[in-house]
Amino acid sequence: MSYLQNRSKAYTIPQKAKEAGMYPYFRVLESGQDPEVNMAGKTVYMFGSNSYLGLTSHPKVKEAAIAAIKKYGTGTAGSRFLNGTLDIHIELEKRLARFVHKEAAIAFATGFQSNLGAIPTVVGRNDIAIIDGQCHASIIDATRLSYGKILKYRHNDMESLEKVMRNLENNGNSEGLRIIITDGLFSMEGDIAHLDKIVEIAKKYNASVMVDDAHGLGVLGDKGSGTSNQFGLDDEVEMIVGTFSKSLASVGGFIAGSNELINYLQHNARSLIFSASLPPASAASVLAALDIIETEPEHIERLWKNTHHAIDHFRDLKMDIGESETPIIPVYIRDNEKSFMISQMLLEEGVFVNPVISPAVPPEGSLLRFSIMATHNFDQIDQAVERIYKLEKKLDIIH
Repeated sequence: MSYLQNRSKAYTIPQKAKEAGMYPYFRVLESGQDPEVNMAGKTVYMFGSNSYLGLTSHPKVKEAAIAAIKKYGTGTAGSRFLNGTLDIHIELEKRLARFVHKEAAIAFATGFQSNLGAIPTVVGRNDIAIIDGQCHASIIDATRLSYGKILKYRHNDMESLEKVMRNLENNGNSEGLRIIITDGLFSMEGDIAHLDKIVEIAKKYNASVMVDDAHGLGVLGDKGSGTSNQFGLDDEVEMIVGTFSKSLASVGGFIAGSNELINYLQHNARSLIFSASLPPASAASVLAALDIIETEPEHIERLWKNTHHAIDHFRDLKMDIGESETPIIPVYIRDNEKSFMISQMLLEEGVFVNPVISPAVPPEGSLLRFSIMATHNFDQIDQAVERIYKLEKKLDIIH
C-alpha cells in the first residue's frame, strides 16, 4: 500500500464520530434553504443557513436563474481572461460596485477565490499584511500564497493591532505596502469589526484597509451595502471582498475598489485568469437579489426584528451568547464533545444548528452557530431557543 493510502487509512476521526453517533457534517438536505427543511423525510427547523435574507427560494431569483440558463446555457467554458466574459458579468460588476459605493468590481467563481485573487496579487515580497486572528480561512490561505510578511493581531483587539503597527514603525519597516485585513462581520462570533478604529490606526501608520464583507452584505449598512457603509467609511476602505453565497442567494464572489485597482487585479489575479468564470445562472441570481434588496427593505427589517427577538430570548434565559449583536448568534457550549452531542440531540428534536469546535475556535470557545433568516417567524425562533435551553440543562451546561 502506498504512503498516501496508508496516511489516508490512518485518518479515522470521522469514522469514530459516526460510530459514536455524533458526526455533524455532510448532513443531506432534501429541500431548499428555507426556515424549515426536509431531512430523511423529516421536517426540521433550519438555524444553520447563511441565507440571511431568505432569498435563495425567492421566485424572482429562481426565475432569473432559469432565464439566464435559457439564454446563455449552464456554463461559460472558459476564463474571464479569454472567452468567458458575458455581458451579464459586466452588468453584475457595475451593479456590485454601485452597491458597495466603489468605482469598479470584478466577479469570481467563488468567494474563496476572491480572497485568493485579492491578497496574493497585492501583497508582494516587500509588503506586509496584518490580519485579524479570527479571519476567515480563505484569508489565511490567501496570505500563505503571498510572498509578503504576514502578521496577526488578537481578534477585534485594537490595542493589539496598534502594538503590531507600532512595532513595524519602530523596526523601520516602512517600505512597501502595509495592509490591514479583517472580516466585516465575523462568521462564528457574530461580532462586527471595529472598523472606525481600524481605519484610524491605518491612517496613523500609512496602511491600507481591506474588508472581507461576506457576512456583512445584505445585513449591515444602508440597504445592506455592508460594514464600511455602516461606519460611514466607504471612501476609507480601499478594497472590499464579498461573496454571493450568503444574502445574495447564489454562489461566487467579487472584489470592489478603484478603477486602477480592479484593472490591476483583472490582469494579475491568478484565481481569475486561470479559472472558469461565474456561471450565468449565478450572475443572474445575484442581479435579482440586488433588485430585491434595493427595492424591498422589508427583508432586512424582518431580519433585524428576528435577530433582536432571538437575542432577547437567549439572554432572558441567561444563556451564554457572548457579545453578538447580529443574525449570527454563537451559543457557547465551551466543550468540544458536548457541542457535538447537543447538535445531534437538537437534530433529533427537529432543530438544525452547526457545532463549531477547535481548531476553528479555541477549545474553550466551542459553540453552536445559531443563524437567523428574515423568513423565520417568532414561533420557530422561540421553539428552537427553548429546545437548546432544555438540552443545555440536561447536559449540565447551564445551571
